[in-house]
Amino acid sequence: MQRFIPTGTIVFFVFCLSLFNASGADGTGHQAGIGKSFKGPIGLQLYSLRSQFSNSVPGTLDTVQQFGFKNVELAGTYGMPIGKFKSELASRKLKAVSAHFSYDRFKKEPEAVARDAKELGVQYAGCAWIPHDGAFDEKECRDAIAVFNSAGEILAKQGIRFFYHTHGYEFQPHGNGTLFDLLMAETKPDYVRYEIDVFWIVHPGQDPVKVMEKYGKRFELMHVKDMRKGLKGDLTGKSDVDNDVTLGIGQMNWPAILKAGKTIGIKWYFIEDESHFSERQIPQSLKFLEAVQF
Repeated sequence: MQRFIPTGTIVFFVFCLSLFNASGADGTGHQAGIGKSFKGPIGLQLYSLRSQFSNSVPGTLDTVQQFGFKNVELAGTYGMPIGKFKSELASRKLKAVSAHFSYDRFKKEPEAVARDAKELGVQYAGCAWIPHDGAFDEKECRDAIAVFNSAGEILAKQGIRFFYHTHGYEFQPHGNGTLFDLLMAETKPDYVRYEIDVFWIVHPGQDPVKVMEKYGKRFELMHVKDMRKGLKGDLTGKSDVDNDVTLGIGQMNWPAILKAGKTIGIKWYFIEDESHFSERQIPQSLKFLEAVQF
């Protein structure tokens, strides 16, 4: 016996199917931040929304999901126990790939950092700031080298990759190069990787493309962050947060930077926008990455 299906029902079914396909649920649809040239993988450094997290962790993670992110990098869990925070991420299909921890923790309790990183399920655990008084100097640099090599070896035994995130002050002159060259020369490649923060390469007057060409695969992660046009940086590692602007409207030559990142094999890219306007700028930065060509 044939059954008659009303035309309206068929139209509704086709409409729903089109939404399913457009959402990327079948693996062929649009992915936020991914375009013809830039293939990612792209994530968000959650510190970008630190003010929002102070008001509501679940609500802010909803916003991250709505932006279209699938991957995130952490800088704490905003007062929430690790297990609960991980569950909140999982319920939104967000995966923590990387996490930042303080220098003091890597120095004093690297085993505890490894346990936390394992509980979070991240691949990478890194440090973004080396405490120092005044201008960063050789002694502070050598102390950090010892901490990083030791912590990196301890984390490696737990399957976690340690990294150091560039922050600008490391480019103090040293010998025929800089203290950053010393960091690279004396940290062990098997235990210490690097995250290149493009802002904090340009701010001290360096060229991110040349830095990547020089050190290649030592860099496994990148912070994509643009700098307000006209800003003149320095070696302090400090800048007004509102000097972070939407990708593509600042100083950075993104086609050249992203091409260099692809060439050396950057494994993960994270948008970090520390400005007061990050919630507005992040979606615009994703659209830029979708359209940029190189």
